[in-house]
Amino acid sequence: MTGPAAIVSKCFENITDPRVDRGHNYDLVEMIFITLTAAVCGANGWVDVERFAKAKIDWFRRYVKLDNGIPSHDTLGRVFSNLDTGEFLTAMHQWVDHFASSLRDKGVAIDGKVLRGSFDHAAGKSPLHTITAFATETKLVLRQMPVDDKSNEIPAVPQLLELLDLAGSVVTLDAMHCQKETAKRIVAAEADYILTVKGNQGNLANRLSELFLEYGEQRYRVEGLRKHVTVETSRGRDERREYYTIAVPGEPLFADWAGIKSIGMIFRVRDDGNVRHSEATYFISSLPPKVKKLSRRIRDHWKIENSEHYILDVTFSEDASRIRAGSSPEISAAFRRMALNILQQDTTVKDSIRGKRLRAGWDETVLDAIYAGFNRA
Repeated sequence: MTGPAAIVSKCFENITDPRVDRGHNYDLVEMIFITLTAAVCGANGWVDVERFAKAKIDWFRRYVKLDNGIPSHDTLGRVFSNLDTGEFLTAMHQWVDHFASSLRDKGVAIDGKVLRGSFDHAAGKSPLHTITAFATETKLVLRQMPVDDKSNEIPAVPQLLELLDLAGSVVTLDAMHCQKETAKRIVAAEADYILTVKGNQGNLANRLSELFLEYGEQRYRVEGLRKHVTVETSRGRDERREYYTIAVPGEPLFADWAGIKSIGMIFRVRDDGNVRHSEATYFISSLPPKVKKLSRRIRDHWKIENSEHYILDVTFSEDASRIRAGSSPEISAAFRRMALNILQQDTTVKDSIRGKRLRAGWDETVLDAIYAGFNRA
């Protein structure tokens, strides 16, 4: 294999082929390269992959042999539904690490996502739930892990953390993952955390609310308390955010949180012209109470929603996917995230992710440029 197929071959060549005859008709790594490329170029299912590959068979033969032509969508679905998910995700993570930069001084957002169309009532199978680690600066999906359901995200996060070299990074998580064990694991990995605090940590949330009410009664003129304000206008809606941070109080309630150095509040006011909404949320962090740095990291956390989850649903039609058999929901989700990584890193085409997919599928010179730029990353 040559060109863009070479790195795929290097990372995926040791994946166990589930076919008894070792798949003499169609090489497994070639199938992986075909499917990844098709996902980059707009394919959202096995039938799309077959259609695309047949239309571009001459392009594919520049990089892989395809001794027996293009596999059918039935073959693709059958093979990928029987792959070992753990092996495939390990290979995917190795592939990501080939071009991912150090996470030192970078943000890592961790969040879960449900693939709503992956349920199978006949087989008693719930929709696939995944949890991912996302590099907020580079917009790379660093790790993907399937979990049984949303409640199982909590024990899965420490396992996910162990798959990454987090030294020097800042890990951000929503309120579900405001857990003492999670904070402990992050600090042990020589990283920092910002954890949103809500009702699942009732005593902590209540104390933070009490403290910031006290600060408010003093008009926030409290020694050591820092404030930062941002105002944004989007689609006719104004949103003002007031960030407050202060060094963690020397109280027993906070002592059990590994590495904790600061507490904070975000007060949001949204005005859409007709209705005014306000909300206060709280957080704890192992970072010092430098309000501008903390506010930037908190805002960056939502890039996992806007630059991963939203694009996967709207552009890759992930929520609408009806791929359900065996391990294929996890495998197809991995292909989408790998394709998204390639497109997010591309600097050769100035367009949206949707536009890049379309242009790569239509124009082989665009596809070659995207792969060439990605392989140099």
